[in-house]
Amino acid sequence: MITISTHVLDTSKGKPAVEVPILLEFMKSQNEWQEIGKATTNKDGRAPELINKEIPLEKGTYRITFDTNTYFKLSDIKGFYPTVSIVFQIENEEHHHVPLLINPFGYSTYRGS
Repeated sequence: MITISTHVLDTSKGKPAVEVPILLEFMKSQNEWQEIGKATTNKDGRAPELINKEIPLEKGTYRITFDTNTYFKLSDIKGFYPTVSIVFQIENEEHHHVPLLINPFGYSTYRGS
């Protein structure tokens, strides 16, 4: 079974990034994306309700977009990147964790566990 999760940490504060809006999409065809989930990070920087566990995910290309502008505005901070979009491919039936480390002038991501 394919599952996707994420976790957002603010490296400038050394804390979870709370209230980051997230959009998860699946590439149906070249340049056509289908929304499959929306959520906002909780106090731990996680979004457990991002995907509906009742609807099975399939192999293919996904895009997860983090609205960092909203997050930084809540902290009265001017950030350089208003959004961060990560496109990744799922080729096997397992869990896929896509964390994001942010600060006002940079970000990093990796394939987590």
